[in-house]
Amino acid sequence: MTAALLTEKPPARPHTGSWLPAFMVLALIWGSSFLFIKVGISELHPVYVTLIRCAAGMLVLLVVVLVTRDRLPRDRRLWGRLAGIAFIGNVLPFTLFGYGERYVSSIIAGIWNGTTPLMVLLVVIAFLPEERPTRQRVLGLLVGFVGVLVVLGVWQGVGGGELIGQLLCAAAAVCYGFTIPYTRRVVAGRSESGVAFAATQLVAATAQLAIIAPLLAGAPPSPTSLSADVIASVLALGALGTGLAFWLSYRVIRVAGATTASTVTYLIPLFATALGVVVLGEQIHWYEPVGALIVLAGVAIAQGVTFRSVKVSSRGRRPS
Repeated sequence: MTAALLTEKPPARPHTGSWLPAFMVLALIWGSSFLFIKVGISELHPVYVTLIRCAAGMLVLLVVVLVTRDRLPRDRRLWGRLAGIAFIGNVLPFTLFGYGERYVSSIIAGIWNGTTPLMVLLVVIAFLPEERPTRQRVLGLLVGFVGVLVVLGVWQGVGGGELIGQLLCAAAAVCYGFTIPYTRRVVAGRSESGVAFAATQLVAATAQLAIIAPLLAGAPPSPTSLSADVIASVLALGALGTGLAFWLSYRVIRVAGATTASTVTYLIPLFATALGVVVLGEQIHWYEPVGALIVLAGVAIAQGVTFRSVKVSSRGRRPS
């Protein structure tokens, strides 16, 4: 979920059919991103996968900006802040997931992406003084931490490359944990559209990666040396997962509100797992999805989402 859009005001009780199809397509696209990364890094260095991903997504969003007659921000200070967000929220996590998937399956990477709400809560409590660590939030974080340990399968020992991969994917989720609260502050009260913010962010990320990639990975490979599967996967990762997906998320937020749109995070690991098993033939251990469910339960507790609150809310609302 791109945090630049989370400042949109929720509409009043939209019809499910007006946003659910786009919501499900969005979950599928973002869930498939980890499959595309896995295929891409089979022949490309992870940092070049990130570069192509950001460049393709940038081009898609710039076309949207042109077609809709929108325009990019002109505030230099805002550009500087969005460049910082691009590095922490795009360059680092995208690349870390690529490195991580050298050691672990796309399923594991998708599950770690699902811990993003937990990471956001941890960062908010730790670094934002106005957000007091209530008992409920602390309990939610503890439950979420238990879920992380279950995902890791710590009782059987995790070492070597698998541990490295797990830590790299966890670090990517932590990057999102820092990016989302900071982005909310940067874009709050701004008049620019979410698409303009995202396009600017990807312009900055692409420029940064154009410098970083050759330094880390040397000269880029010739396109003729890459297989059709790799080229298609990386382009799809950028055009769909980083470009079209943002436009869809913007539509869902406009129609259904940011709260509803943010729940797509819970579906991404499901699609990532299904695609990893069916398309890539990856194996999954029982404790990995169980741990993911415990993490999501921790997030729900920390956010006050309980059966009782849902029941009371439904009683107080007249049926439609």
